Formats: sequence, C-alpha cells, structure tokens
Amino acid sequence: MNNSNTFGPLMETASLTWRDGQPVSGQFGDVYFSRENGLEETRYVFLQHNQLPGRFQQLSNNETFVIAETGFGTGLNFLAAWQAFQEHAPAGSRLHFVSVERYPLSTADLERALALWPELAQQARELVNNYPQPVSGCHRIVLDGGRIRLTLYFGDAVEAFEAMTFSADAWFLDGFAPACNPGLWQDLLIQQVRDHSHQGTTLATFTAVGRVRRALADVGFQMQRVPGFGPKRDMLRGDLEQATPRNTENAGHILVVGAGIAGAATARNLAGRGYRVTVADQGGGPGAGASGNPQGALYAKLGVQLNDQTRLALAALLHSQRFYPLAAPNAWHPTGLLMTGFSDQERERQQKFLAANTYPDTLLRAVNKDQASSLTGVTCPEGGLWFPDSGWLEPAVLCRQLLDHPNIRTEFGFRATRLLPCNNRWCLSGDGRQDLQADTVILAAGHLTRKLMPVTGEFRMKAIRGQITRLPERHLTQAPNAVITGARYLNPPADGHVVTGATFDLRDPDPEVRADSHRENLDGLETMLPGLLAAPGMETEGISGRVSFRCTTHDYQPVVGPLVNGEGHTLGGAWLLTGLGSKGLMWAPLMAEYLADVITGEPQALPRALAGRVSPERCLAATRKTGSPA
Repeated sequence: MNNSNTFGPLMETASLTWRDGQPVSGQFGDVYFSRENGLEETRYVFLQHNQLPGRFQQLSNNETFVIAETGFGTGLNFLAAWQAFQEHAPAGSRLHFVSVERYPLSTADLERALALWPELAQQARELVNNYPQPVSGCHRIVLDGGRIRLTLYFGDAVEAFEAMTFSADAWFLDGFAPACNPGLWQDLLIQQVRDHSHQGTTLATFTAVGRVRRALADVGFQMQRVPGFGPKRDMLRGDLEQATPRNTENAGHILVVGAGIAGAATARNLAGRGYRVTVADQGGGPGAGASGNPQGALYAKLGVQLNDQTRLALAALLHSQRFYPLAAPNAWHPTGLLMTGFSDQERERQQKFLAANTYPDTLLRAVNKDQASSLTGVTCPEGGLWFPDSGWLEPAVLCRQLLDHPNIRTEFGFRATRLLPCNNRWCLSGDGRQDLQADTVILAAGHLTRKLMPVTGEFRMKAIRGQITRLPERHLTQAPNAVITGARYLNPPADGHVVTGATFDLRDPDPEVRADSHRENLDGLETMLPGLLAAPGMETEGISGRVSFRCTTHDYQPVVGPLVNGEGHTLGGAWLLTGLGSKGLMWAPLMAEYLADVITGEPQALPRALAGRVSPERCLAATRKTGSPA
C-alpha cells in the first residue's frame, strides 16, 4: 500500500486561513463551501441533483443506501446527507457514506467550521466526538446508534478508491475546483468512480468544466449541464444506465457459534443491522472461555515497519478505542496504558520504532521513567510508550452487554458436536439439544473452531494455554492507576485485586491452574517492575487464577472471512472469525465490523491489502505436488 506520508502514519492536516469567519484552504487557495450559503449549496448541488430525499423515502426496511464522495473537507456534505436521511428514510434503513480526504482538518478546525451551521449541531457534535486521529488509511466510524456509517480514508483519492471495496448509489464529486486541484480530477479517478458504480448510480458536482463532463461521459454516465447554485451559472449531474445492477445480499437468519468477544461483537453488529441472530455457546453464559478473565488490557504492539501488518493492528486499535466507550461504557476503563521498555531488547525496539515513524501524540508518545511513574502511579525503572486512549475492560461484562439486544437469542450450555449443510441451510448439532438451523453460520468459537469446521485439510491454527494470576491489592507496595505492559501486563485494582499475566504455553493442554504458572507470572512482574511485590518470591498458595486457551494462527493474524475447504473452495453461507490470540479485545470490534460488511454486501471496513491479511485461505497448509498435506 502506498503511503500518503513518507514518515510514518501521521497525516499532514489542512492548513486553513479564516476569512470573514469562513475556512479557506492554504494548500489549494480555494474555499471549502460557498460564501453565500454553504449548506444550501450542498443541498442544491448534491442532495437535490442526486434526488436523495425521494430515493431515501423509497428505501425498504433494512436496506442500505451508499453515498461516495471525493473530498470530505469539513464534513458539511456528510452532515447534510445524514440530516436528510433522518428526515426522509424509513426507520429500519441505513446510510453508508464513503469519503476521502488528502488533508484532513484538525479536530479543532473541524469543530470551528461546523459551528457555522447551528441546525446541524447534533450531528456535528457526534462527528467531532468520533473524528479519527490524523493517521493515514481507512477509518470506520459508526454513528447514530449504527444507523449511519462513515468510511473515511485519509490519503490520496486514487490510492483510496483503488484500495476500497464498495458500490455507490450516488456520488458527490466534491473537492476544490479543477483549476485549483487538477490532481483530483484526473481520468484515472473518473474511471474509479465508474468502477465503484452500478446500474442506476447517480452523480452530481458543482463544476461544469468540459473536460470533467467529457471524461464522465466517456466512462458511461449520461451527463447533463444544469443551472448552478447562486451566481454559478452551471453544474453537472449524471446517471449510469448501462451497467450491472447492484448486488444486494440477504443473510437471512444468522447463527453465531461462540459467545466470547469475537462472537458477541459479531452478533451485536449484525443485530444492529436488522438481522435475527442466534448465539450458541457451550458455557453457562457470555464470555465463559478466553473472554472470561476478570480484566483484559486493550493495546497493540505496533511494528517498527509501517507495513500492512502494522496498519491492520493500528486500524483495529483505533477502531476499538472508538467502539468501547459507546458499546459498553460500564465495562470500559480508559486509564491510559504504558508499554514499558523493560529490557534491552525492548528499549532498542522502541527506539527504532520512534526513529522510523511519526504518530500523533494523542495516539502514543514516548515518556521517560519519571513521566511513566507519574502517569501510572507506580515507580517505573524505565520509560516507554504511553497510549492515552487505551485502558482495560471487564470482558465477561462486555460480552453480556453486547448480547443484550432484541434481535439476539442465546443458547447457552450448547455443546456443539457437528456442523453440516442441510436443505440449503446450516445445521448445528449439540449433545442432548435440539439442532439449530440457520441460513448463515459464523464460527467464532476460538480454539474449538477447527473441530467444528465441516472440511478436510490442514489449517494452520493452534491453541495456546494462558494462565492469569489474580493478586490481592495488599500484596503490592503500590497500586497502578493505569495499565502497564511489558514482561507481563498489570491492570489497576478492581474489587481489591489486580490481575497480571499471562503465560504463553505452547503445546500445553492442561486446563488446570498451576503454581508454576503463578510463579512465572510473578517473576515476570518483578522483572518488569522491581520492588512492586511486597514480598518477592512469595508463596503462591491462596492466590487465584484462571486458565484459558487462545486460538492463534501461523502468522498471528486473525482469520476472518468465508469458510474454505482443503482445496480453497468457499462454502456458501459459512464464515469464520477466530485466531484473535491474546489481543481479542483489540481485534474483535473491527473484525466483526468487516465480517458484517462482507456478509451483507455493504462497503468494507478494510482496504483490500488488509483484508488479505485476515483471509481464511492463507491458513491452509501448503501441499506437496502429490496433493498430500505438507
């Protein structure tokens, strides 16, 4: 993937000057909207000439309308479309808005610009509160309780539309005037507009430049020159008539197997989109497996190189930081998180990371040992990286809250034994229970997923044992007020106890809590924070803990997408979401969002390169020329 910034993910933000209280681009020397009335210009050019009020009214229940835009700017077009959708569309329908911005506004400038439109104050406030960090790449923002989705790509428009997967019902061809920003209005971009359209797609643009009109006509749009807004004489609108109809998906009744964070997040996402979902789990309630620990830290260990693996983890971290405060505020504790430089190797890695990348200080920043000690409330022998928007969660509480939705039915104590296709549906059998049937099935059962997959072949997935240690707070000389990670993680106290861990035990199937694992956790904690334990070398008797098994893959990336057999052929209506390893709290929200996009045929939250990183097919073991497993 091409980078819009040559030095890490930090984007160059828009340079604004303010003339008579209105923003003007320093990069392009042009206004963001009409000085006469920017909101009325948007309504006239983009809403009226795409016939949006009437098209919104005609939507059926649970239908999604997709608008795409070539320049997000201040977000005024988006907010106007959102407001019109609220006014005209039926309650069960949804709006998905896809936009690109090469020079994103700072949050402060965005707030100042949108304050010019008091009638959009409610929408503007929600957008500002969820506006992404100035980081290059694709950001998914869920608004209005899930009724509005914004996919906002910070970067070059041609790069963005080449990377993204969506089909637009209407286009807002916005951006600065062709004379000011010729790089936007190039033939390659016009072809991408056509490639992301279908039969019946419309477009509108404020410009009437003949070169733009001819380019759109050349790719198949029936173009018209119509009167422009205010003193502007002309503008353009168009329709695409000769094209493939839009492919609409209907997943029917959905069965999710697994009620941990992966299954719960997926079920809630699909239920919020109007689908009926049944969740089956062998436990007695939500989060009975690896998601049942009393506390879990939300963090990502970002790579030194800004490659697709790092971008995927970064996108997941940023999305989860937006997701949890809204989805489960009672289970989310935004304390901040310190990633310590606890060893020579880790300090060297962090130094290389900082030398090779620039990140927004609001996302992460380097701190020395005194700053680290002040931020965490405990004496830190080393500094590290401080993530101000991270923290910790109560996973079981989180899963329970996610599954509390009228479109979700739960089947606990369901020990699944077999999944088979049956009369064009999927049938899940369980010990002593009536079979469950559904049109679509999603396997999100962690390390148990592989034995439920009705396929042959070797898939590179494995279970890794992890034991946590839960200590009474009195066993510490100081109690942290933020999450600390390094040789182990340590969470702030909850109910008079702190949680540390976890072990990483390959090829160890023992489900029992063991003293040697407690010892390993305590030794790791002492190494990371010397003197924190009141009695180093303390006995482990009376200390509680918990064992769970994480599902990981050969490359430690999630598995999200259609179920494939040993030959790589997909099985219709069957999907996977597993392989989240020890970072389930980080991965689950974005992976659930992406999977729901794919299942329902809506614009996808992951660019194609990142989607390839989580493809189930990559986990098929290589085969010899004879066809036997390698």
